[in-house]
Amino acid sequence: MEYIELFFKSIFIDNMVFATFLGMCSYLAVSKKVSTAVGLGAAVIFVLAITVPLNWLLDQYLLQPGALSWLGEEYASYDLSFLSFIMFIATIATMVQLVEIEVEKFSPSLYNSLGIFLPLIAVNCAILGGSLFMQSREIPTLGLATVYGIGSGIGWFLAILAIAAIREKIRYSNVPPALRGLGITFIITGLMAIGFMSFGGMLTGGDEEAPKEETTAKVNSAKDNKEVLANNIKVNE
Repeated sequence: MEYIELFFKSIFIDNMVFATFLGMCSYLAVSKKVSTAVGLGAAVIFVLAITVPLNWLLDQYLLQPGALSWLGEEYASYDLSFLSFIMFIATIATMVQLVEIEVEKFSPSLYNSLGIFLPLIAVNCAILGGSLFMQSREIPTLGLATVYGIGSGIGWFLAILAIAAIREKIRYSNVPPALRGLGITFIITGLMAIGFMSFGGMLTGGDEEAPKEETTAKVNSAKDNKEVLANNIKVNE
C-alpha cells in the first residue's frame, strides 16, 4: 500500500512540473510536437528511475553522517554530506550520456529533433530535484526510492505530453496575437497546475475519518450522560 501511495503521489500530487515547476526549460522548448515530447519524456523516466535509487545508495552508504560505519568504527564519525550535489550530478551525467548514446544509435531522427535538450537532461533541475527530494524526505528503502523515481518521471512525462498535445491543437485555433507562443503555453500550464492541485485532496480523505469518529463518540457520550442524569432526577423525585 505504501508503494502504491508513493507512486500516485509522485505522479499527481508532487508532480515535478505542476507542483514544483522543475524542468520547465525542456518542458517549454520540446513540447511543440507530441513525438519529441514522448521521446524526451521516456528519457526522463529512464534517467530518474536509475539515478534516484543509485543516489539513494550513495546517500545511505557514503554521504550521510555515520554512513561509513560499515567500513569500521573509526569511520563512523565521517560526514560526507557536503559532497551530495557533486555525487548526485555525476551519477545523473553518467546516465544521461548512456541515454544519449542509445538514442543516437537506435533513433537518429529523434536524436536530431531533441537536439541540445537531450544532453541537457544532465542539468535538468527535475532530475536533480528527484534525488534531492528523495534525500530531504528521507525515503527509507531502496524499493520506495525506485518507485519514487519512476513515479516522478511518469509525472513529468504526462505533463510534457499533455502540453504538447494541447499546443498541437491550439496551433489551428484563433489565439490572440499577443498570447501566441509561450504566452498561451504559460497560461495553459497554470490552469493545468490548478487542476493537479485538486489531487491533493487524496491525502486528506483518510485523515478526516478520525475526527468524525471522535465527534460521533462525543455525541453518543453526551446522550448517555443526559439519560443518566434524567434517570437520577426521576429516582430522586
